[in-house]
Amino acid sequence: MRKVIVTGGLGFIGSNLIELLLKRKYKVICIDKVTYSSNFYNVKEYEKNKNYSFIKCDISNRRLSKIVNKINPVGIFNLAAETHVDRSIDNPENFIKSNIFGVYNILEIFKKFCKKNKNSKLIHISTDEVYGDILTGRTKENYPYNPSSPYAASKASSDHLVSSYVRTYKIPAIITNCSNNYGPKQHPEKLIPKLIYNIITNKNLPIYGKGKNSREWIYVKDHCEALIKIFEKGKIGNFYNIGSNKNLINLDISKKLIKIAKSKIKLGKNVKIKFVKDRPGHDVRYALDSKKLIKELKWKPKTNFESGLAKTFEWYLNNLGYFSNLKKKDIVNRLGLNIK
Repeated sequence: MRKVIVTGGLGFIGSNLIELLLKRKYKVICIDKVTYSSNFYNVKEYEKNKNYSFIKCDISNRRLSKIVNKINPVGIFNLAAETHVDRSIDNPENFIKSNIFGVYNILEIFKKFCKKNKNSKLIHISTDEVYGDILTGRTKENYPYNPSSPYAASKASSDHLVSSYVRTYKIPAIITNCSNNYGPKQHPEKLIPKLIYNIITNKNLPIYGKGKNSREWIYVKDHCEALIKIFEKGKIGNFYNIGSNKNLINLDISKKLIKIAKSKIKLGKNVKIKFVKDRPGHDVRYALDSKKLIKELKWKPKTNFESGLAKTFEWYLNNLGYFSNLKKKDIVNRLGLNIK
């Protein structure tokens, strides 16, 4: 059976990817250092699956080398990363350690590993935020990087590192840049699950600035389908954008969620949109051009935003135990204002 490693597998995208990989008959080893955003609730449905196993390890730890060589995987999906922009504003150090040094450690390990295991691949998962503000049009894979936040800069750095190892050391790696994900199992520090949590718990819905910031949204399972397709069919050394071509402003998302919630539950009197002070350096718009992936690998997103948003709301409503596994301060505290 083909064995693959998913780093950051207790997180949002990682856990959804593991679910699909298991359905595709892969043997999956989840590696996670277990931080505030990790949640064992995310893997509870398959933690007893004979083809799933978990190892606690930081990707920055040299012990990772022994783990990789013992497992002998055909692929590594690197999703381990600090991802919350507001946290990167308050404390960039953790982002530098995980997103840059952690990737460097993986690359050094994989550089040696792939010499003996020539059929193995590394898929490095990144973000559209590396391109910075895109006020018009959509960014292709060759668009210059212009990150705005410490988070985006750390991811841009990791992309450059991976690309340099492909060119210099000829490692078999591929880099993906995806738009904003939404769906089940996402930590409520992010916009959509934050709004859902506040709707369910009868709180205001905080929206940065005037709510005009535009993001491209993709349902998480569509993203994961793309990652598997890229792993199986993608060209070594290539970058692939993964997006839905569907942009929405934050204010519209809030209104759509309120409408969905009204059809499911009785709303509390505090469930109202509340504009809050914007985060520093907040990009206005991200937008990807995913034609390369669609044309070369015959992938396309399947999930309509409205139906995906309804599925997401229903999942949280039916899985309130997910929230109980998280510290309340990590859900309700406002970050990203502490500029020293």
